[in-house]
Amino acid sequence: MLPRILSLKSRPDIINELRSMNVDEYGIKIMSPKADFYLIKLSKVSSVAANILKQEMLSLGGEAAISRQSITGKGSYTDCLLIGNFVQLNNLINKLKIQPFKLNEIGMDIKDVLTDYKKDRFVFRCRNKRIEISNKSLIMGIINVTSDSFSGDGILANLNFRSKKELESFVVKMAERLTSDGVDIIDIGAESTRPGAKPVSSKVELERISFCIKTLAKRFRIPISVDTYKPEVARVALDLGASIINDITGLRNDNMRKVVSKYKAGVIIMHMKGNPRIMQVRPCYKSLIEEIIGFLKESMDLAIDSGIKSENIIVDPGIGFGKTFEHNLEILKNLGEFKILGRPILVGVSRKSFIGKINSAKNGDRVFGTAAAVALAIKEGANILRVHDVKEMLQVAKTCDTILRGKL
Repeated sequence: MLPRILSLKSRPDIINELRSMNVDEYGIKIMSPKADFYLIKLSKVSSVAANILKQEMLSLGGEAAISRQSITGKGSYTDCLLIGNFVQLNNLINKLKIQPFKLNEIGMDIKDVLTDYKKDRFVFRCRNKRIEISNKSLIMGIINVTSDSFSGDGILANLNFRSKKELESFVVKMAERLTSDGVDIIDIGAESTRPGAKPVSSKVELERISFCIKTLAKRFRIPISVDTYKPEVARVALDLGASIINDITGLRNDNMRKVVSKYKAGVIIMHMKGNPRIMQVRPCYKSLIEEIIGFLKESMDLAIDSGIKSENIIVDPGIGFGKTFEHNLEILKNLGEFKILGRPILVGVSRKSFIGKINSAKNGDRVFGTAAAVALAIKEGANILRVHDVKEMLQVAKTCDTILRGKL
């Protein structure tokens, strides 16, 4: 038999493999952390601190990559890549407690990100609702009460309604279908945020959806999310029974934070560079993933300072919002990095233009491309998928969840 190179992605996988070999439980306890391997990048560390980190990691059997200039004394600062298993990194954290040059702070930061990165169970609270997120990927279904949605599913573009009652009835039927298909959250929006979209007033948003929200909140037990960045719209929506605010501007508006805090609402903090009208005009980043994580962490800190609890927060890297084709691919390939934020990750890839570009497919013909992107997102750590085709994507999610966890 040829030797195998095992692909064990998590501590539970490592433990299961050792148990299948009838390894002693005490041995499993000792060995499993040694097979739990990490690459941790630190930015702009002083060269003095970086050289100490390198020596300490070498002494523990690990490694630390730093710039040539920091070794020769020609550079004051360097990025640092720590290379080691969980045991080595944990021992490093303990050794850094007594070190100067802010190394104790670096050690505490490493400890915090490792703890958050390894989280696989979350509680998400949104007003009087409590959602446990662990072994099951959640599906958020979209209802666009717009006339110019990028996906082609804007209700107002496709149908003519003679009255608000008629529109309300149609939205309720859509929600019933989504619920029947197995949706976990319904996200309703009244302003298109596609690239180049023109903003609409708060008055127009509320005219389109306020009566719908009220009816949906009364009829359905699942959380109703409202896709808006306007505090005045969020306030009315929450008054009418919505549970979650989905804010594409990343909760940077102080008044929005006050509204979310007051109602104890759930909130989705999304990253967007620029605004919908200009966000796709040559978006540029020095370090894409690092900048998005930094933005989301800053927004989370602002939210918590405003009285919003951590357990009320979901993060979204914002696929397609101020990102090029290449940026979107990079985010999906490296989605797992966002786990250091310690909160559930929502991803919206459904029918996006990057899928159309890959497959030369129009909006209505991207279900298989969406399915592939959803599957990859789940594998890389996504907890919630915001989609148009709920029934199909739920099947994708269930299949991925079962394969990754080895059980129904």
